[in-house]
Amino acid sequence: MCRHLAFLGPEEPLGRLLVEPPHGLYRQSWAPRRQRYGTVNADGFGVGWYAQGDPAPARYRRAGPIWADLSFADLARVVRAGALLAAVRDATLSGADAEAAAAPFAAGRWLFSHNGAVTGWPGSLSALSRTLPPEDLLALEARNDSALVWALALARLRGGDDAGQALADTVLEVAAAAPGSRLNLLLTDGETITATAWGDTLWYLAGPGRRTVVASEPYDDDPRWREVPDRTLLAASRTDVLLTPLKDLTEDLASAPSKEPRP
Repeated sequence: MCRHLAFLGPEEPLGRLLVEPPHGLYRQSWAPRRQRYGTVNADGFGVGWYAQGDPAPARYRRAGPIWADLSFADLARVVRAGALLAAVRDATLSGADAEAAAAPFAAGRWLFSHNGAVTGWPGSLSALSRTLPPEDLLALEARNDSALVWALALARLRGGDDAGQALADTVLEVAAAAPGSRLNLLLTDGETITATAWGDTLWYLAGPGRRTVVASEPYDDDPRWREVPDRTLLAASRTDVLLTPLKDLTEDLASAPSKEPRP
């Protein structure tokens, strides 16, 4: 269900990261190599990116498949960014929300994506939804599981949690309410990337020159790609990648992270 990617590094055309790689997100929309659930990601796509000097990201989202959007091909060729989050979508259930259901979701400086599915949706999260203020529920961009998971994480961010704590607590809470859910979450503010591996694949590439990519699957065969173990929280900057087992998570996320060496 879905493929996504986040990037931090020197400015590059969007297409160099999303379209040009032999197994990039563009190709993953119809031929993913490591997707465990679903086969075609043609129910929408989106990309959010940060323009230099502007902390609020821009977004381009559509309800159809990425390969059918000629305007995106032009945009990806000329727009450059040093930070982005992009996703192609395989809908869990049919719905009428169109591009509003396509990641990335956004609030302030944040961009968010969910690769996976909540089991028993929507009933399984009815109790959790009642923990949100009514205005947050009314402001949901779409009526799908990903939008509600984002609202739960965003409430924690607005409450003062750092990105790692917000994603980790959201995953553990949703997994307890809906066992068997797949909750690979991806979050960026243009300076950091935070992600969870919970039920589906997650990889990262820590390249030279202050460059980090986190993705559902590698977009090429570079041997430096590393798979993130399941049940793991990833926190990355342009220079460092930290992995923390979610099953061992305590209130202090910084208590025992493992620092992955740069190549």
